[in-house]
Amino acid sequence: MATNLALDPKLIDEVLALSGARTKKAAVTLALTEFIARRARADIVSTFGTLEWDDSFDYKRDRLSGDHEPHSEP
Repeated sequence: MATNLALDPKLIDEVLALSGARTKKAAVTLALTEFIARRARADIVSTFGTLEWDDSFDYKRDRLSGDHEPHSEP
């Protein structure tokens, strides 16, 4: 999708220098991808401490019981 944007040339130059991207398009695409990933991680971090744990659960006993299907690799 072709889009015309008025971007700060100093920011573009800095992204090009830091990322090693060869084109402005690659630099902007990388910056947007990293922005999205950072926001997604922030959403995950905001859930820390909100889960309830069952302290009586014994994962070793569960693993050794053989009551579940073996883990398959994708």
